[in-house]
Amino acid sequence: MAEFTLPKNSKIVEGKKHDATGKDTKRKKTFKVYRWNPDDEENPRLDSYTIDLDKCGPMVLDALIHIKNNVDSTLTFRRSCREGICGSCAMNIDGTNTLACTKSIDDVKSDVKVTPLPHMNVVKDLVPDQKHAIAQYNAIEPWLKTDSPPPSRERLQSPEDADALNGHDGHGPAGCILCFCCSTSCPSYWWNGDRYLGPATLMQAHRWIADSRDEATGERLDQLEDPFKLYRCHTIMNCTNTCPKGLNPAKSIAEIKKLLLARR
Repeated sequence: MAEFTLPKNSKIVEGKKHDATGKDTKRKKTFKVYRWNPDDEENPRLDSYTIDLDKCGPMVLDALIHIKNNVDSTLTFRRSCREGICGSCAMNIDGTNTLACTKSIDDVKSDVKVTPLPHMNVVKDLVPDQKHAIAQYNAIEPWLKTDSPPPSRERLQSPEDADALNGHDGHGPAGCILCFCCSTSCPSYWWNGDRYLGPATLMQAHRWIADSRDEATGERLDQLEDPFKLYRCHTIMNCTNTCPKGLNPAKSIAEIKKLLLARR
């Protein structure tokens, strides 16, 4: 029987324990946070931080900020808007890829385990290296492309055409914030991430293909008609299940496939 194991220096070990509560603390919560520093030769570890929930806000990001500001200033993570708009604080929380700023602490009944987005190289602690994913996104040329002369004012859309982007419920492809929660939850992207573009980039590609103002639909479809760029999607649906914005990347991928089939 084949036996697979992680390299010795990749195994996550138990880390330090920090208790920032007092004897009068009424609401305690322990956060087990992935830590790794590229500047030393130590294995990654899970540090435990027990904090007073009455001293921080209700979201996991609030707890991480409290830990960094008051318990351990060496903790590293990305964050910006704190409103679920920028996608900076995407990480794996309690086994699911999501945004720390919109994930309520109360949603996790036991200790809160926080790790970086899976299947990306780690820069440090909770910061994933997204250079490859961003390069794939840039490859689809995510901007309006037209051959007609520019109008004297903005390019208008009908409400129906706008719905193709935004969705009648606000959950259309234009709602993607490029947090890459979907791509890093996709087994096909884990296995073929060097050539498969992944759900996030393909949803962005669909956003431009569906835009009535764009005049490069044929060119965009030509770029995607490839055995790996698009067709490595096997409709596993992890992408749709994990999207913290409630979007449907799998539907966008299916729509691209339908357009490719229709033009044959």
